[in-house]
Amino acid sequence: MTTNPALERLGVTASPLALLLLGREADPGSERGVECPGDLPPAADPQLAERAAAAKAALGDDVFILGHHYQRDDVITFADVTGDSFKLAQQAAARPDASSIVFCGVHFMAESADILTADHQRVILPDLAAGCSMADMATAEQVAQAWDDLLDAGVAADTVPVSYMNSSAAIKAFTGRHGGTICTSSNAERALGWAFGERRGKRVVFLPDQHLGRNTAIDKLGMSEADCVVYDPRRPGGGLTRAQLRDARMILWRGHCSVHGRFTRQCVDEVRARVPQVQVLVHPECQREVVAAADLVGSTEYIIKVVDEAPSGSVFAVGTELNLVQRLANRHPDKKIVFLDRTVCFCSTMNRIDMPHLVWTLEALARGETVNRITVDPEVATYARKALDQMLALP
Repeated sequence: MTTNPALERLGVTASPLALLLLGREADPGSERGVECPGDLPPAADPQLAERAAAAKAALGDDVFILGHHYQRDDVITFADVTGDSFKLAQQAAARPDASSIVFCGVHFMAESADILTADHQRVILPDLAAGCSMADMATAEQVAQAWDDLLDAGVAADTVPVSYMNSSAAIKAFTGRHGGTICTSSNAERALGWAFGERRGKRVVFLPDQHLGRNTAIDKLGMSEADCVVYDPRRPGGGLTRAQLRDARMILWRGHCSVHGRFTRQCVDEVRARVPQVQVLVHPECQREVVAAADLVGSTEYIIKVVDEAPSGSVFAVGTELNLVQRLANRHPDKKIVFLDRTVCFCSTMNRIDMPHLVWTLEALARGETVNRITVDPEVATYARKALDQMLALP
């Protein structure tokens, strides 16, 4: 297997699994696929960048391309704006002159953009298989059953749902129907403070990422592990007794990010032993043991800000998606930036948005064709918007 100097600089070792996740091979038995009308351009086409630029120029202000921080560099090059999921959805809503919004991210992000944009705007996801494993860990049916369990336990009336932005439109709508709010990794503390304060909840059901909920409750609100229980949708009653539900302050959904969840305390200990003067900087979607052992913890935007503003010579081990870590390292050659894990950890679904899919999407639009449009049912959108508006109203 050939080496990759860029990954080696980050302290990362490539593996055959990594090549599979990056789409260089295929496993029909395990990977979801999506049929595209017509053929995609070949990934090795040297004219892909030229074709994307030409199609974008032909479309002019009629198209607005959003690029999430975790996207590949070649895709990010064509983004009109980059950011986290909610920032991008807001940016789309602020561009009513663009009738086509091409969202280079994953499915739940495109749903949020469709909810927030005007009716005349079309939100397009270049590859429909670009989903989110965390969002998929909480289905509408499972959450409805969980609420029934809370009703049976007599605790639903004083339980407030707080759902992470990384959730489907259906889960956001559930949250809106039951008077809750959406949160991001940046404002989770404020969302929980509102739920326990102004909303006067005795407990919160936090969906779908247990780690963000637990880390925020403990580090920001002063709770303890004992205040938190984990609801497992695959077990009757979530695997919890009525007494456990009544006594809990945080009912955490058993979900996690497949990227951030793989970092371990061993990763932190190993990088401290290997890299002198390193500061460990991680995302709050990481496991509790990792967050507790880190030097700095914060959202994607926070991670970028810390690295950008750090003095020359700073040394960081960053625990988040590898595309972003690699981009930060390239942007700051005067700083030593390594990946927290020694093995590759790209987000496999984010990486489904590649140049062939982007070119296919833009060229279709230039021909007057709309592909892979994301639409949210109007009733679902109404209640999801209610929860999103509540987030925007947080103090």
